[in-house]
Amino acid sequence: MSKKAILILEDGVMYEGFTFGAEVDTSGEVVFNTSMAGYQEMLTDPSYAGQILVPTYPLIGNYGVNKDDDESKRIQVKGFVVREECLEPSHYLSTGTVHDYLAEYRIPGISGLDTRALTRRLRSAGVMMGMITSGKTPEQALAELKKVPDYGSVDFVREVSTPVPYKVEPQTSADSKLPHYHVVALDCGLKLNIARILSQKGCTVTVVPCTTTAESIFALKPDGILLSPGPGDPALLDYIVATVRKLIGIKPIMGICLGNQLIARAFGSNTFKLKFGHRGGNHPVRDLETGRVYITAQNHGYAVDPDTIGNELKVTQINLNDGTVEGLRHKELPIFSIQYHSEASPGPWDNVYLFDRFIEMMKETK
Repeated sequence: MSKKAILILEDGVMYEGFTFGAEVDTSGEVVFNTSMAGYQEMLTDPSYAGQILVPTYPLIGNYGVNKDDDESKRIQVKGFVVREECLEPSHYLSTGTVHDYLAEYRIPGISGLDTRALTRRLRSAGVMMGMITSGKTPEQALAELKKVPDYGSVDFVREVSTPVPYKVEPQTSADSKLPHYHVVALDCGLKLNIARILSQKGCTVTVVPCTTTAESIFALKPDGILLSPGPGDPALLDYIVATVRKLIGIKPIMGICLGNQLIARAFGSNTFKLKFGHRGGNHPVRDLETGRVYITAQNHGYAVDPDTIGNELKVTQINLNDGTVEGLRHKELPIFSIQYHSEASPGPWDNVYLFDRFIEMMKETK
């Protein structure tokens, strides 16, 4: 039987609901996602490390969970907040409920609260730290929450990055006419679908830890380098930015989400925290060179400051909701990056073509 639980925000606002998943307390930055499907991909996205996730779609768990929809090796969120939890999923691939899935990884959830009101609160006041608890009074929870390190002060990339390198082989046959390239992906929070798409396009992908040096990356003889998405404040990642600076000008580079911010900072730009971030599968982005608008999947709480972008980089895309930078390209070198997720999962597949652009860059350079 579910127990009564509360979600309390750092400003003292409280929401009441019921436990599901693991009955343990948790704290983290509370954020919302506007995707209508893809809750399992959200739960396992490393970019959600350190965060309590709130889907705005009211019914969660209706198609269950399965082994194919994971975007990493474990659930990455600190907690899960839903309006209604589905106890009887219906899908031919389903192997269990979201409740069982959360319980397996000792992640707490809370259901039955007004996620619309919570989302409106986060939109007006901005994202903030919160705590889910079923055993503490609101006063006790708020007092403990004040002792928790702020989300922006923690390097979550080190927590989610692979501890050792591993390789993803091409999914094409030996007689395939697809060209073969070797991509080294610097894992700052890599989603599995990035490696999956590249392997489907004939690439071997070697995934390396975020602390890997530029010299070690070059020793792997890559045709191209991918800077992955990931969680947290890029201002804490100067050790990765220093590596990126050494990679510039040697091989083609593609950056996704956090990778976009790392490239910007490597060229001297600054980044800043958004009020409530971009998280969902329906964010419109305009390509400034063609005028075309793409619907994109996004998951980030920080953005590049356009006023600090130097002469070497060019802004190629902007967000139509708030005008923030969504894409960069070097004016001379084979380097480009996007702030959104071209690999989707969840979200639209409009932007998979960008991996083809990366492959074309490797072809031209090789």
